[in-house]
Amino acid sequence: MRQKRNIVSEDHFRDLAETFKVLGDETRVKILYSLSQKEHCVQELAEILGMTSSAVSHQLRRLRDKNLVRYRKKGKMVYYTFDDVHIGRLFRQGLDHVRHT
Repeated sequence: MRQKRNIVSEDHFRDLAETFKVLGDETRVKILYSLSQKEHCVQELAEILGMTSSAVSHQLRRLRDKNLVRYRKKGKMVYYTFDDVHIGRLFRQGLDHVRHT
């Protein structure tokens, strides 16, 4: 008999697949790379990526929807970072993997 805690629900499989779909976009991966270095506001990310603030905001919304990034407001500025340590680990391990191959 399997222990209940080892069972992965269909919802978890679906959520994981959706997370990997969101990570499957090069622009979003570049945003995550920038955020792995330090917290950034939308304007800084737009400058780093050579994109409009609107386009970066759209991509950040996708990342936020999957709880991959979070934001904090300081006055009128909004700063983004990884949502939690799991995202940082996942990103670094993925990057290590592709650098290794």
